This record gives sequence, structure tokens and C-alpha cells, in this order.
Amino acid sequence: MTVPLPTGTTRWRCTLCGNLTRFDVTRSAKVVEYVHLDLAGEPKVEEREVVSETIESVRCRWCNAVDQVELVDRPGAGS
Repeated sequence: MTVPLPTGTTRWRCTLCGNLTRFDVTRSAKVVEYVHLDLAGEPKVEEREVVSETIESVRCRWCNAVDQVELVDRPGAGS
């Protein structure tokens, strides 16, 4: 089950316990990074472009429910 990302007008809510604020999110991402190595060979990512990203699962931190998350409207989003 994939869970859509929240937007500016929506947020996540656990359907079992009502949690709105704490979730563990497992994501898969395909990225292109510009890596700069200093003279000692230490890498530093200076640019990162996300090509694609998929949320694999969302787990509620309060009740430990997996994939029981829905999108709900944010308060005042309709104003």
C-alpha cells in the first residue's frame, strides 16, 4: 500500500489512534548527487536532485500500526 505525501493543505493521520505528528517513513529514492572530494579524499554532497521517490510504508510512532495512515485536511486549509 502506498501512502501519498502530505501537501500544503493536507496532513497524515493514523486511523487507529488519531496521531497527527509522529511517523516512521520508509522511502525508496533515486537521486543524482554531485559529490566533491577534498584533497584528503573526504566526500561532501554539494548538490542533490531527487529523480523519483516512493513511500514504501508509514508506521505510527504512537500505536505502532503499519500502513494505517490517511490524508486529512489541515486546519484552516480551506480559508
